[in-house]
Amino acid sequence: MVGLSLGEKQFIHGGIAQDLRTDGRKRLHYRPISIETGVIPQANGSARVRLGATDVIVSIKAELGKPSSLQPDKGKVAIFVDCSSTAAPMFELSGKWKMVLGRGGEELSSELSVALQRCLLGGKSGAGAGIDPSSLVIVEGKLCWDLYIDGLVVSSDGNLLDALGAAIKVALSNTGIPKVTVILGPSPNDQPDVDLSDEEFLQFDTTGVPVIVTLTKVGRHYIADATLEEESQMSSAMSVSLNRHGHICGLTKRGGAGLDPSVVLDMISVAQHVGEQLMSMLDSEIAAAEAAAVQEQ
Repeated sequence: MVGLSLGEKQFIHGGIAQDLRTDGRKRLHYRPISIETGVIPQANGSARVRLGATDVIVSIKAELGKPSSLQPDKGKVAIFVDCSSTAAPMFELSGKWKMVLGRGGEELSSELSVALQRCLLGGKSGAGAGIDPSSLVIVEGKLCWDLYIDGLVVSSDGNLLDALGAAIKVALSNTGIPKVTVILGPSPNDQPDVDLSDEEFLQFDTTGVPVIVTLTKVGRHYIADATLEEESQMSSAMSVSLNRHGHICGLTKRGGAGLDPSVVLDMISVAQHVGEQLMSMLDSEIAAAEAAAVQEQ
């Protein structure tokens, strides 16, 4: 919760109405974005993304597991988010102060985890998933990769969902999965033996992994990449998960105010346009990070 005077609130609303925000951006522009890859050596892949003063880290860990009996042709993906106590003072609040001043870290972590799952993993059937679980199967019904995606909010200045979504996409592009040699047993019921390579790694395919674009409604207008101060003035916000082709992979809304169906359709259209720009920015940053990593080697 951001404490603003009446004058500051009017300044934010007035600027957005005139398409000139307090930091000089237009309504649909993102803050400068920077990325680092390979920040956690022990993980299969990792990335740090800074979006203005919002700073998040994502690590990817791949472990061998057994597919669910209900979905024997699919691997498993789990997404968890943790909020560092240094990210914002509100994360340390508890009891009556949390009720008055804002959400605690555990509640916000849970909300972000659920929203990311909706935006990236599609429905329960796997339909619309931005991360294809069938690509994680090694031997149907017997062996698969379990992908654990862990996010950490280091610093929060708004638009956490988009930053975490971008960090997941970048971290997956940095993920190498060990090459697996499978030796099947004489009986179909036998669990196969596996040999994991220490030298050969398969690059995770991020072609279908989407970006998340959140449009925040302040007054009569909606803005992209809202800061914490701007979020404190919102009536509602809608996050759209979009792949490289502009197809919707997921959708989530927060805030108490409802949205007219025609407004929702317009916001989706705007999000698709903004998503193209965000995808291009990330592609450029990923290419630069990969080139820097090659030079260091």
